Amino acid sequence: MNLLTISTQIILAIIFFMHSTQSLASQSLILPLKAKLIPSNKLSFHHNISLTVSLTVGSPPQAATMVLDTGSELSWLRCQKTPAAAAPSFSPSLSSSYRPTPCSSSTCTTRTRDFPIPASCDAKHLCHVAVSYADASSVEGNLAAEVFYLDQSNSFDNITFGCMDSGSSSNPEDLKTTGLVGLNRGGLSFITQAGFRKFSYCISGKDSSGVLLFGDADFPWLSPLNYTPLVEMPAATRLPYFDRAAYTVRLEGVRVGNRLLPVQKTIYEPDHTGAGQTMVDSGTQFTFLLGPVYDALKAEFLRQTKGILRPLDEPEFVFQGAMDACFRVELSRRAAPAMLPAVALMFRGVEMSVRGEKLLYRVAGMTRGNDGVYCLTFGNSDLLGVEAYIVGHHHQQNMWMEFDLSKSRVGLADFSCDLAAQNTGLDQTFKVWRIKVMPKEVEASQRRPAPVETAAKGGEYEASPVLSPSWVLIINCVGCELDWGIKLNHNAL
Repeated sequence: MNLLTISTQIILAIIFFMHSTQSLASQSLILPLKAKLIPSNKLSFHHNISLTVSLTVGSPPQAATMVLDTGSELSWLRCQKTPAAAAPSFSPSLSSSYRPTPCSSSTCTTRTRDFPIPASCDAKHLCHVAVSYADASSVEGNLAAEVFYLDQSNSFDNITFGCMDSGSSSNPEDLKTTGLVGLNRGGLSFITQAGFRKFSYCISGKDSSGVLLFGDADFPWLSPLNYTPLVEMPAATRLPYFDRAAYTVRLEGVRVGNRLLPVQKTIYEPDHTGAGQTMVDSGTQFTFLLGPVYDALKAEFLRQTKGILRPLDEPEFVFQGAMDACFRVELSRRAAPAMLPAVALMFRGVEMSVRGEKLLYRVAGMTRGNDGVYCLTFGNSDLLGVEAYIVGHHHQQNMWMEFDLSKSRVGLADFSCDLAAQNTGLDQTFKVWRIKVMPKEVEASQRRPAPVETAAKGGEYEASPVLSPSWVLIINCVGCELDWGIKLNHNAL
């Protein structure tokens, strides 16, 4: 097993891709982790997304596309207990390294103590777990241990995960991924089990790719980060509505334009039950505020956009069950984003400014005459039955987000994530590969031969080597318009 620790000071640069409900074909790449892939086929950014990474699991390895979730502890895979299972799923019967967790083990009795739903013992005396989410989806199955591969030879052994064989969801898009990677601070999160103490990501707002880093991000081109401390809860303290494993920060105010919302500051503090904590969550798309703050935000945003935006004026319409500040916008001309007031989330020591196109989201398939329907990208968490503030990944676009467990803090800075994706490969510890996918109709004579083993259908490839790579990772691109794939074989470079 090759565990990466702080002492090795190895930074893994991983390209991850947004999984879109409007995506087309699924592509896979095998890339050196000490390399940076720069796709030049720019894909339009789709909003109905989750962030996904692709790994391989088991012996022999099985491909798995997993949602990246800083709001969850347990990593899990959708499992089928028979080899004839429908994809995408993991088949434990095909893996020689799969080890189910007995309910008498300390993993089941002790390490699951932070799970919202307590672990139990099933009829086969295996550790049974269930996970539910705010959108009413749920999965359940057994805990197990398995090997998770970053490449064909470097792996993390004995990673505890959920092998889920049943569940429910009203969203058909959930079936397009194999599972979820839990990245919170819990004892069974992937970050904790793998031994990482710091990771960062940068989500592009107009391109399908982004950057995920495990380790220190000591790049000269990176803007200085501003930090806000994580809220710590003593292990002995148990509050019914407080998630101790979450990345909880202190929200101290919300400002629309230059106007601070007129609510009491105590509304931002968790109460004696733990309700009201503020969590940074890459597994949630939008940002949700407790009812009193949301109502004040909605009223002030409507006031400041009067004459700019035309309210939908349909009280019965609530998008995603929690977002009712919606507007009609002519499809032939969109409201100028620069005319909209920015919304600032004021954390202790740092602000997150939501402005421009990040403020409104077009509801797919909804029209009123010649108008499209757009909603404010903040929702009322009370309507979801969630007693918390949640900062979703939509508002983290084009920001460098760092999660530092060693110093118990979260850092952030506005940054062009397209630029980050390009610059990541410029460090001397990385190898840079530039890949341009050309239309299929381009004559083969115009294409430059690939310098590596390839299975591409039409492409131009330019290599800029710095150091030989030693790590590879399978990356899944859901939404690519061309049917192509490439394998970088570091032995041939």
